[in-house]
Amino acid sequence: MGVVHLVFIFMLVIEISLGQIIIPKKYDGFPLYNSKNKDEGSIMVEAFFDPLCPDSRDSWPPLKQALQYYSPHLSFIFHPFPLPYHSNAYIASLALHIANNLNSSTTFPLLELFYKFQEKFYNDPTFNMSRAMVTDDIANLAISLIGKSYSQAFKAGFQDPQTNEAQKISFKYGCSRGVASTPTFLINGFTLPGAGAAIPFEQWKSIIDPLLKND
Repeated sequence: MGVVHLVFIFMLVIEISLGQIIIPKKYDGFPLYNSKNKDEGSIMVEAFFDPLCPDSRDSWPPLKQALQYYSPHLSFIFHPFPLPYHSNAYIASLALHIANNLNSSTTFPLLELFYKFQEKFYNDPTFNMSRAMVTDDIANLAISLIGKSYSQAFKAGFQDPQTNEAQKISFKYGCSRGVASTPTFLINGFTLPGAGAAIPFEQWKSIIDPLLKND
């Protein structure tokens, strides 16, 4: 089959797929607020993180430093984007949605907890575990953070169709923005080059400083 025909078929599939996407009721992702900034800053930073991706883990501390350094000029939204070759990342992403629904103040602490114990849920250590066992371990780790009073509701969240739908929306949104690896960063809607690698704090400064010159 010729290249022109392949391109045509690819574009047709994309068009059909986009036509089937249901527009969500609110913008995807988890916004991060702090005491200095309850409103949107002039610059919007979006990050697509896999909670079980080591590159996502390594990219969070310098980005968090930049968000604190430039507050209140920055707004931030995190989109969970589980990579298919990280077998348990989808379960961890569901856990983030559940935590956000039960107590939104625990969403980012849970992300950081996953990064702390990330290697426990890599493919090799969980090779002989069932999905139910992995889900239970992830749930228990999350409950240790958000509190035992949420235990029943948290575990029930994995069976809630709305939780799965929320994560599907997050993944489809990432695909619609061309995300193929994590971390991927957007600033004011434009994708930064070098997806899949952490950005050091000094590089964040070189990106953001010019945007604030006229502020």
